Amino acid sequence: MSTCLWPAAASAQALPPEVDAALARAKVPRDAVTLLVADADGVRPTRLAWRSQVPVNPASIMKLVTTYAALDILGPAYAWTTPVYVDGPVQNGVLAGNLYIKGQGDPKLVLERLWLLLRRVQGLGIHTIDGDIVLDRSAFEVPPIDPNAFDGEGSKPYNATPDALLVNFKSVAMTFVPDRATQTARVNFEPYLAGVSTQATLPLSAGDCGDWRSAVAAEVSDPARIGFAGSFPAACGEKTWSVAYADPQGYAGRAVAGLWAEMGSQLKGRARDGRVPAGAKPVFEVVSPPLSEVIRDINKFSNNVMAQQLFLTLGLEQKRRGNLESARTAMRQWWNNRIGTGEGQPVFDNGSGLSREERITAGELGKMLQVAWRSPVMPELMSSLPLAGVDGTLRRRPLRSGGAAHLKTGTLRDAAGVAGYVHGASGRRWVVVAIANHANAAAARPAFDALVDWAALDN
Repeated sequence: MSTCLWPAAASAQALPPEVDAALARAKVPRDAVTLLVADADGVRPTRLAWRSQVPVNPASIMKLVTTYAALDILGPAYAWTTPVYVDGPVQNGVLAGNLYIKGQGDPKLVLERLWLLLRRVQGLGIHTIDGDIVLDRSAFEVPPIDPNAFDGEGSKPYNATPDALLVNFKSVAMTFVPDRATQTARVNFEPYLAGVSTQATLPLSAGDCGDWRSAVAAEVSDPARIGFAGSFPAACGEKTWSVAYADPQGYAGRAVAGLWAEMGSQLKGRARDGRVPAGAKPVFEVVSPPLSEVIRDINKFSNNVMAQQLFLTLGLEQKRRGNLESARTAMRQWWNNRIGTGEGQPVFDNGSGLSREERITAGELGKMLQVAWRSPVMPELMSSLPLAGVDGTLRRRPLRSGGAAHLKTGTLRDAAGVAGYVHGASGRRWVVVAIANHANAAAARPAFDALVDWAALDN
């Protein structure tokens, strides 16, 4: 358990002038931010603690807590399995019965890995299924969620909801390829969703590329059809746009049935939800990438639904229930045992930061980062974080000082910030937390960058 304490007088200290000036330019008042710069080892005095005991909404920075907890509890080699069952004999390429696929929370069952799963089914000698493909999603207890409920942007993939059988993040990638000879743009859709009609072409238009997504006027609200009311600017060249499918509950079935057909196989029944028969033994299992790889996607690209899958997995593994309350209980117990039971306990909601309810203080987050720094899984956690100016959500935000920092970013409508580790010019390592909760929070990014630079220039 960490014993680092932030100085009581630190909340009254002056902010670095460059940070203060950047906040003023952003029209973000001082009392809307919380800032912390502390020694990663916890042995040197804290350099800055501004309002560090005030609970704030951390936005996607909360993924830091979820991913470190998972590394600590499950271990970096943890992997998810997706077992597959058959319930009848196979003769002359025909399965006389149903095929069952049981989801157990794999956050990365993307299209390529679904293809490999179905290719293994074909490897069993099955090319026609006389019955149904039954999808067992019972491992997670997730009530139906309106994808528009959070911010009205239900067609954005970041609003995809968790699912025990999460296939391809419930999204459709539309690739537009202009053909000047026919004055049309061809549209390719991945994956093919069974029973969904798609518009193969749309007219080309002249002018700059500009806001091409608005120009194509995609019509994606009908689960039975994806089309376009506009045109595609020829100047754009080839473009790809991913959208969330309008019927999230029906996505997995349509994707599995569609891919099975594309692979040249036949389904005489239908793809539907159901349960694996009691006592059934899987014919094989598909294994996910290890947790150490999964958290790189979660943190570097701030993948919300993967973080929520991981959060629910903690509930399933620790409490034998894949629901939010079990996950919250598991997280609270882990935090108390590993980080401490003092004031400023985090408020856990869904583990991704895509929440108006989650709260944490900079001081408590700083303590967790210090504990993580001294833990055996520190290399896995740090390598999962975006590297300033290099990759992930910080690819276009290099440090002016030329220093290095591994930081998780977070952005909501009224919350923004960064948190992680900064490599100082002196060779020391610093924990840095900077979060704003304000209507202008996004405009405070230059202030966060200035704080990171200030932390890096420690010689």
